[in-house]
Amino acid sequence: MHEGEAANVPVRPLHVDPTGCMANRALPLDFLLHDRLAPRIGAVEVALPDHWYPQAELFAALMKRWGGRHRNLERLASLYRNVGVNARHVALPIEEYETLSSFGRANDAFIRVGTELGARAVKGALAARGLAPADVGAIFFTTVTGLAVPTIDARLVNVLGLRRDVRRTPLFGLGCVGGAAGLARAADWLRAYPDEVAVLLSVELCTLTLQDDFSVANLIASGLFGDGAAAVVVTGARTGRTGNGTGLAPRVVASKSAFFPDTERVMGWDIDEHGFRVVLSADVPDIVRTHMRAEVDAFLTEHGLSRGDIDQWVCHPGGPKVISAMEEALALPPDALDVTRRSLAEIGNLSSASVLHVLAETTRTRARAGDVGVLLAMGPGFCAEMVLLEW
Repeated sequence: MHEGEAANVPVRPLHVDPTGCMANRALPLDFLLHDRLAPRIGAVEVALPDHWYPQAELFAALMKRWGGRHRNLERLASLYRNVGVNARHVALPIEEYETLSSFGRANDAFIRVGTELGARAVKGALAARGLAPADVGAIFFTTVTGLAVPTIDARLVNVLGLRRDVRRTPLFGLGCVGGAAGLARAADWLRAYPDEVAVLLSVELCTLTLQDDFSVANLIASGLFGDGAAAVVVTGARTGRTGNGTGLAPRVVASKSAFFPDTERVMGWDIDEHGFRVVLSADVPDIVRTHMRAEVDAFLTEHGLSRGDIDQWVCHPGGPKVISAMEEALALPPDALDVTRRSLAEIGNLSSASVLHVLAETTRTRARAGDVGVLLAMGPGFCAEMVLLEW
């Protein structure tokens, strides 16, 4: 809002919390959309591994690996056809997966490839907004597919030349919700430090977690998840960094978390000497149908909105059944999740990076100035994160 526009903003009483501090909840939308502290998403960069394979080729490689150990090949082929994925990028050349004979070797590959992809994503996102690594005051890093101490964000301090005083916040275990939650936490930080620039980095190399496990959950995961990284540059309201004149830069207006009690076994990992063994319940679509409408409606009501006011739905591509359940729960128009479905088909589910890919594509291909959107993802807990955006 320019200085001369102040008189055009309707005057509303501000909601104040019991401590006397102005809250970022339950404020009228006209205030929120003109909130001078709302951070702005300057750029989103997705970095995918160079190794790309059609789904049929990946299926053939898996059959070679498992040989005669899986008794129902038609069942496996059916699962691969039904996950809605046409092709995926994977961390390594397909023949190198045979060399990952231990959790340690797979994790070493995660650190090496993850650092390379993470550096590429962050450099691209910063360059898109004319920023340098020295401009970054904080980096938030999320992953659920590998372990590293120091974490990949720490390794990027040297690789990219980030400041010695950069604030680092590694987030492990959020899974698919990590992209949305990480964006919300970066925005929270920038409200406290509006003169700063923050970066959210997601690195997910899901194929490195592959197990010789013939459970339905692992069979589905082996066909659903792909590999990639995504970086988001978020600028504080007082940085003066509004972009380089290309594309839209949505504002992060508000966010909300929702945790569903007693759902720990819906999604996650069982970790043993072989590495990460997937936990993936068939109940996820039913949980979406049962809970998400009420959660989204409550979030929007806090800000004077309803689902009919939302122009763009930026949803994580959890899989065909989850996407359909989200459409049903929120009573969305037929094309509302087209970008989500296209993302799943073209690159698979990238865990926390996927919703950021959908955000980038929505901003590039669908969003118009003034649109209001909801970015939404779910993950282990079982939980959801909702972010209100305005382009």
